[in-house]
Amino acid sequence: MKRRAFLTSAGAGLAAGTAGTVAATVAAPAIAQSSQPEIKWRMASSYPKSLDTIYGAAEFIAKRVSDATDGRFQIRTFAAGEIVPALQVLDAVQNGTVECGQSAAYFYVGKDPTFCFDTAMPFGLNTRQHIAWMMHGGGLELMREVFKDYNIHHIPAGNTGAQMGGWFRKEIKSLEDLKGLKMRIGGLVGQILTPFGLVPQQLGGGDIYPALERGTIDAAEFVGPYDDEKLGFHKVAKYYYYPGWWEGSAQIPLMFNIQAWEQLPKSYQTILEQACWEANSWMIAKYDTLNAAALKRLVGGGAILRPFPRDMMQACEKAAFEFYDKLAASNPRFKKVYDGWKPFLEQERLWFRVAENGFDSFVYSQAAQQK
Repeated sequence: MKRRAFLTSAGAGLAAGTAGTVAATVAAPAIAQSSQPEIKWRMASSYPKSLDTIYGAAEFIAKRVSDATDGRFQIRTFAAGEIVPALQVLDAVQNGTVECGQSAAYFYVGKDPTFCFDTAMPFGLNTRQHIAWMMHGGGLELMREVFKDYNIHHIPAGNTGAQMGGWFRKEIKSLEDLKGLKMRIGGLVGQILTPFGLVPQQLGGGDIYPALERGTIDAAEFVGPYDDEKLGFHKVAKYYYYPGWWEGSAQIPLMFNIQAWEQLPKSYQTILEQACWEANSWMIAKYDTLNAAALKRLVGGGAILRPFPRDMMQACEKAAFEFYDKLAASNPRFKKVYDGWKPFLEQERLWFRVAENGFDSFVYSQAAQQK
């Protein structure tokens, strides 16, 4: 049987992703197939098939695993609603309905707000910082403790990068404009904005457009220009706001039923882990490539691009960290992760202000002046 190209190391894949490129795979011997079992798994996703970057990462992983095992380990992917609804993937994995699932952990903050650390914290880490926290800052170990209580082993397997602030039927000029506004929004940010009058709604990606079209909701955020264009939000709401300060980064992991994971041969576990980390790079690079052109198309088609008012964001940032402090005082699991996450955040911001922001601020301001 012809040997397949094996995966590049997780570390190399990460480095490539953070630079905005995907690492090329390197040739390496495939595992000894004759001694390995044939395994067939099902993976439930929280996303529709039309989203070829988020859902596409699930298919990417499945193909990598199949190629690296000469087809002996097959993972069949299912879009939201095909096996379970979009927001019930964690439950399906926990209960063993499926062996693994692709979902954003912050969809499940109703079970425990600590899940939000895995995906994104409002006014938290950016994409590179989040990956650094996961790989070298203790984040992966802390979050695996949380997932273990739900009978789940998890591996980061994608990141969207910083997201947009969403689509609104009316212009947002101040916090007053949030009063009574029904908005699809994920994670903890809904609870942070509720005191300002926002009415948060939790919806899967495929359910957002009809709710926005019917007026069941007044606004919606999802990911960014490429996915938002695919889902057609610009057709039913014209104001497009930035930045999505609740998602300066958004990690999409794969979740594995612990019993299913532990029954895998070690070589299959290694292949899966490397495939997930390569998908992390693949997703970031693809969004960075496609979002720019999509944003141009949306604005050219009539979308009105607006920044959130600065004083509004300042008030929301203050409210966010006051909210975290209260949660930490009442939720020991949240406090344990927060006590590791917050010092890391402060340390990273000091470094990024010096080099990264210094570079970015200059080149972007120069580019704007040269237009």
